[in-house]
Amino acid sequence: MSIFTQIEAIVKVCYLEFNPDIYIEMAAVWQQALALDARYNAHRAPNNPQFRTLYIRRRSQLLRENAKKEMDPAVRKEYLKMRATLLSQRYGAVSEVGSVRSRTSSIYSGRHNLEPLDVVQGRSLPTFQPTGVVPTHAADASRAMAGDTSVFENYAFAGMHHIFDQHQASVTRVQFANDDKSKLACSSMDGQLSICHVTPEPPGVVSVLVGHQAGVTDFTWSVSNDIILSVSLDCTARLWNVTSGKCIRIIEDPLRSEVHCCLFQPLNNNFFVTGNSKGQVYVWNMSTGKVVKHGTGRTQGKALCLAFHTAGRILWVGDDKGFIYSFIFNIATGKISKAKKVMVNEGHAVTSIQFRTWLSREARDPTVLVNCCDNTLRLYRAQGEEGNLQLKKKFPVKQRSEHTRSIFCPLMSFRMGACVVTGSEDMTVYFFDVERDAKPCVNKLQGHSAAVIDVCFTHDESLLASCDSTGLVIVWKREKAGKSNGTKVK
Repeated sequence: MSIFTQIEAIVKVCYLEFNPDIYIEMAAVWQQALALDARYNAHRAPNNPQFRTLYIRRRSQLLRENAKKEMDPAVRKEYLKMRATLLSQRYGAVSEVGSVRSRTSSIYSGRHNLEPLDVVQGRSLPTFQPTGVVPTHAADASRAMAGDTSVFENYAFAGMHHIFDQHQASVTRVQFANDDKSKLACSSMDGQLSICHVTPEPPGVVSVLVGHQAGVTDFTWSVSNDIILSVSLDCTARLWNVTSGKCIRIIEDPLRSEVHCCLFQPLNNNFFVTGNSKGQVYVWNMSTGKVVKHGTGRTQGKALCLAFHTAGRILWVGDDKGFIYSFIFNIATGKISKAKKVMVNEGHAVTSIQFRTWLSREARDPTVLVNCCDNTLRLYRAQGEEGNLQLKKKFPVKQRSEHTRSIFCPLMSFRMGACVVTGSEDMTVYFFDVERDAKPCVNKLQGHSAAVIDVCFTHDESLLASCDSTGLVIVWKREKAGKSNGTKVK
């Protein structure tokens, strides 16, 4: 390589480093391409889940590399259109579309029941008949990925893999990177975020993201794990380059209000949503850093939590007055319109909303998991095209004031029973089998000395992370057969 070529390469890198608009635009294009591949990944080599996982990871690597090359934006858009056409002709239209976190890995693809999609890339596409591939008791591959058949054994843990204590105040959120159990990110009320290396050993803190002037209330990974979006009580949202640890964009709340929640649009990471303390919900264009036209909504109280339907067409918002609002989301334009208002428990804050398309073979209804500050964890059935919610079950959890969160277990589709995990103000992590009517609590993890705020699994459930109000993060390791360290509840 000549000296002039080297200089030209350095100039390009520097240009991207100091021009976040260019960097974000390029990332957004290849993220859209990856999301397009991810929505069809469940139908590639249905009998070879390992190939599907390797395929999507290789696609991610190639798209990331090609995104750095100079290319006419019109060419990139034309590529997306042609790719969508070819995939729809090969596999048909897929309506149950999710992010890479819920679709790319073979262990997530438990549902193969497909319905027509009205419009993909602005065109009508043909319907696709379901393959009928559903895990059964004889599905050896499914059982191998899920582990033992006993729910108690599935969610027993052998102890602590590692403890992180780099934060000096309450850790508000913990999240493993999408389909990558080696990276864990944490946000804290000390105004910082940290990115941790978890596996292989030894674990440690890779970088600390410094810039927010007040507590960080929420954050989320982009579908490709190269960007982190965070929001804070300093009335801003920030976009971070994960590799360099640098802030590439600061976005101020239009009302200069504290921001409590954020979420990327699952089908197009160029859109993201924030909710503030004045009940205002905004849809932002990541490339421009501006609110999209007609991309605003409102709740009665402070907007505390967000969740998207995996198809991206419904957005749920929970507030501190005890209500959940559903909004219809236009995937093409980012426009949102209010649809339904559901009362959870008036006067008690809704602090967490999680959506799951399919719980298990026995519970195939779209389901929403909700934490509420009335000492309950609630399970709702999502109904209709407007996101209406019907209460199915309630579970007792100690929660009165903390913004406690819960999650669905990612491998539940392959098992008998369906588990959810939640934090609690009594310093315990609880596992509930939502299909058990009697004694649904199947396990407890007790190691924190303060209220447990958030919990998250790796995509293969080999590790579970939990954080508390003192700033401690515990990474629990899944038990091997014959051992147990959690509190087993019979």
